[in-house]
Amino acid sequence: MCFDLEFRVVNRSGECRARVGEIKTAHGDFETPVFMPVGTQGSVKAVSPEDLKHAGVEIILANTYHLYLRPGHRVIERLGGLHGFMNWSRPILTDSGGFQVYSLSRLRDISRAGVTFQSHIDGSRHFIGPEESIEIQKALGADIIMAFDECAPYPSDYEYVLNSVRLTSIWARRCLEHKNEQGQALFGIVQGGMYRDLREISARELVKMGFDGYAIGGLSVGEDKETRERVIKDAIGLLPDDKPVYLMGVGTPEDLVECVTLGVDMFDCVMPTRNARNGTLFTRKGRITIKNAKYAEDKRPIDEECGCYTCSQFSRAYLRHLFMAKEILAYRLNTIHNLYYYIHLMAEIRQAIKQDKFAGYRHNFLELQGSEVVE
Repeated sequence: MCFDLEFRVVNRSGECRARVGEIKTAHGDFETPVFMPVGTQGSVKAVSPEDLKHAGVEIILANTYHLYLRPGHRVIERLGGLHGFMNWSRPILTDSGGFQVYSLSRLRDISRAGVTFQSHIDGSRHFIGPEESIEIQKALGADIIMAFDECAPYPSDYEYVLNSVRLTSIWARRCLEHKNEQGQALFGIVQGGMYRDLREISARELVKMGFDGYAIGGLSVGEDKETRERVIKDAIGLLPDDKPVYLMGVGTPEDLVECVTLGVDMFDCVMPTRNARNGTLFTRKGRITIKNAKYAEDKRPIDEECGCYTCSQFSRAYLRHLFMAKEILAYRLNTIHNLYYYIHLMAEIRQAIKQDKFAGYRHNFLELQGSEVVE
């Protein structure tokens, strides 16, 4: 069966906007709310596709900008697309490259046509516009692709963000016009910085164009939590209820729970993998900093209630030893645990919504999170 994307809401919370949905893609189905591990260069750092499957991961994110620069999207296309290239049979979402052009490029020149930029790898000059971004994502063969957008720096003045919104809308329409590949769903990205009226303009213009789903971009760039939640709430109120909503790059465990409350369906963030490599591990009772001396002879697993491979096989003492010795295995075992934690957090959230117990779940969860485990 060849289709772009099917989405339906199957359960709703009676107390807030939290909901459970089902998304069908050409490479499989998954339930929302969902967390997508970040596989920037066709690999989720430190773990294999089998590790991801064992952790319960159903969809991953890969990066258009990085894969365009290395090894090149045409190379990946000739080798069977990203699914075949990295041996991942489940759904993949690729971002458009817009954020990386903004955040990583040494120099960039933005015009109505697109962005000319210097590679952060070797300084070579490149151009990506809406059509080029779509062509790269077509070659990669992702199930869900993103419209090319202009991510304004934070903070930015009103006029700069207004121009960013205008460019994002122009580019979004060109992405829609250029996208003719069946089997790939295209999401538009709502921009507008922290300005309520500009977010409204962006959302309304994108909805008129008619995308398969909608993302909220330009957040987690330094704004305070209250402002971020206000922007998300306002944007979701303007988006169609029958389309999935994807919040880009926001992802502490507390963020996930709070943003599900606001109606977000899809998340991605480097938080679980980056924290794993830095020695911070997530548990039901809070965070563990594994390098702390108090774990040097601790025979317990990271989390006694966790069913991941790491917790079933290894002690905190051993994991501390690996981390302090800078053994590569430390990064793999820590990452397996953190990903399992995130994926099963989302499963618990979905179950609480299905049972209409999400408000109680949220209250209990937030009471335990945000600090070092005291034991």
